[in-house]
Amino acid sequence: MLNTLRDITQAVASAGDLDAALELLVKQIKTAIATECCSIYILDKDELVLSATDGLEPAAVGNVRMSITEGLVGLVAQREEAINLADARQHPRFKLFPEAAEEEYRAFLAVPIIYQKQLLGVIVVQQASARQFSEGEEAFLMTLAAQLAMAVRGLKQKASVKGREKQILFQGTPASNGIAIAHALVLGGEISLQQPNRKAADIKVELERLSTAVSRCRNNLGNLSQRFDREQDQEVVAIFSALTLLLDDSSLGGEYIREVEQGWSAESAISRVSLRYIEQFQSMDDPYIKERASDIRDLGQKVLRQLIEPDRLVLDSDKPVILVTKEADTTLLAEFPRAKLAGIVTELGGVNSHAAILARALGLPALTGVQQVLASNIDKKMVVLNATRGQLMVSPSVAVVSEYRSLLNAEKALQRQYMQEVHLPAQTLDGERVNLFINAGLLSGLASELAEGADGVGLYRTEIPFMLQQRFPSESEQIKVYSQVFKLVAGRPVVMRTLDVGGDKPLPYFPIKEDNPFLGWRGIRMSLDHPELFLVQIRAMLQANGNSEQLKILLPMVSNIEEIDHALEYFEQAYQELKSDVNPDLSKPQFGVMLEVPALLYQLDEVAKRVDFVSVGSNDLTQYLLAVDRNNPRVSSLFDSYHPGVLRYLKSALELCQQYGLGISVCGEMAGEPSGALLLSAMGYRELSMNQGALAKINYLMRRVRMDELQALLQQALNMRCGADVRELLRDYLGEKGLAAILN
Repeated sequence: MLNTLRDITQAVASAGDLDAALELLVKQIKTAIATECCSIYILDKDELVLSATDGLEPAAVGNVRMSITEGLVGLVAQREEAINLADARQHPRFKLFPEAAEEEYRAFLAVPIIYQKQLLGVIVVQQASARQFSEGEEAFLMTLAAQLAMAVRGLKQKASVKGREKQILFQGTPASNGIAIAHALVLGGEISLQQPNRKAADIKVELERLSTAVSRCRNNLGNLSQRFDREQDQEVVAIFSALTLLLDDSSLGGEYIREVEQGWSAESAISRVSLRYIEQFQSMDDPYIKERASDIRDLGQKVLRQLIEPDRLVLDSDKPVILVTKEADTTLLAEFPRAKLAGIVTELGGVNSHAAILARALGLPALTGVQQVLASNIDKKMVVLNATRGQLMVSPSVAVVSEYRSLLNAEKALQRQYMQEVHLPAQTLDGERVNLFINAGLLSGLASELAEGADGVGLYRTEIPFMLQQRFPSESEQIKVYSQVFKLVAGRPVVMRTLDVGGDKPLPYFPIKEDNPFLGWRGIRMSLDHPELFLVQIRAMLQANGNSEQLKILLPMVSNIEEIDHALEYFEQAYQELKSDVNPDLSKPQFGVMLEVPALLYQLDEVAKRVDFVSVGSNDLTQYLLAVDRNNPRVSSLFDSYHPGVLRYLKSALELCQQYGLGISVCGEMAGEPSGALLLSAMGYRELSMNQGALAKINYLMRRVRMDELQALLQQALNMRCGADVRELLRDYLGEKGLAAILN
């Protein structure tokens, strides 16, 4: 039975279109259950449409339609549960459709096809003799429907976007907020590293093609290096430099040439060399060497793209595009001049993927986890990307495009309005000052007018320079990066978080494979297990800070007091060594911990004896409190920082920190959301750190509200039923204040 399930599922998933898949499905189900009739009804708006059958009148396909309030098929859809009847005619909801020629059938078994709470259709099997289908047959059909749901949804969406005249909506996870309107450019899903082995008709011609492709690839990488070098993003430059070196004749570039000289076409040569080295590297024990296979794959695909579709990235300068790809790596994203890239949509990747990080740094709207988008034929179609709401609209109507263009113009006007006050203090109408900081990881995020308006850096993610390297950065390399951070921030405080990798933030050269990475070896746990790396990072931070008072050091993912004690021992060791050997006047920075593991709240009395401050990571804290992986599209809708339980926890954390004399701030996404900033400040939080794109908006908002009114709202929010009610409460309040547009 398991083999049958697998075979049917694989066959449907590989079908070219929805109609072919459904025709195949009814035949295979009929054979598997050994019944006389199998039919599938697909939900189209509010109607169930007979879409495929093996046993009913073929001419009825597409013509038999019913609402979910009609017939037994409608009842299955209405109840969203299976119905198994020995004689369907005896049921009060039985309805005969003469055009389907189903008079002879008595036995009836139907199950719904449901994907993420959304009804897609109904599978029905029927038999002439009156008999109850067995529990095994019912279980088989229910299992099959569950397994097929994703494939059917994808094929249904693909069918919906074949014509330009019909609008279709995709959902995803917001990685970088914003709105964009442009044509889609689909990349990355159609070029495989596995190319056919084809002999060269003319070796000289193939060598010329290869040389041209490699030269173009080298020029692209060189241009990118120069671009990001000018923007002082040495972390990103290191990626392009490493790939460029691989193109040398003494490296992979020479291997490509030799493969062509042996008689293979340029495409086959790239494929053969790349796959050969990838296999060799992946078979090695050393994790760093094993992970270098990703560089070889990345480079091979880039050169192949120059061979197979060299003009794909040659875009009209006046027509920006929205990039749609499986998983955008940093170099693919950076290949587009900023003026030509309006937004990013990926099937895979999380909110902390390389593409998402760079998208936020560049101020681009980005959506991740948009399932089945590559299979939906949206290339060159007009799309509207509303990353703020997690939506991608394909072939929108003229009216929808017009509405979003108006929204974009209004948003730009509002942003200009916000920026006029960004240098003024975030102080409420009744005199309460809230300090606004920015979260950063790329140096380019600090060199802007927005960053100048911040009170400092509330979270510097040191893992991002690590993630953009091909190896662990040395002490001197880290000193250089951290020194630039302090220089750009110009005397204001900088909270530097020690290396926080694992979970959704792996290092390419230090892979961590775990069944449950968010509860695994990450953050301070990894640092303490590798003191040689931890000490180097602490030493680099201290030396970059020198005699100034800018630096504050923050430990991530702390779950117990022992971790703090061990970290402080290493910190003291590094500090005393540097004070003795390098700088006798070395400043001793404040030390803090992230509050993201819920249990730490109940040991804040002990925490206060050891550190100076606490920074609440609302993202991880929320997913741990609610047991929801925010990067998992199947459950991400349950991730809600406005859940009353989360709000009560945040209020308790503040009160306990005040009781024990601990400084406290919030550095998660919630701090940069208008509703979140209002609730947090009402609780008493006076330090909020956010992505720089939110800074001007939050500053503008805080200068137009009263703290006493916010505190009254907070009391209502804490006693509400769910996060949706809390957001509605804040929406109504902002509407009354004439500030509703700030939520867009």
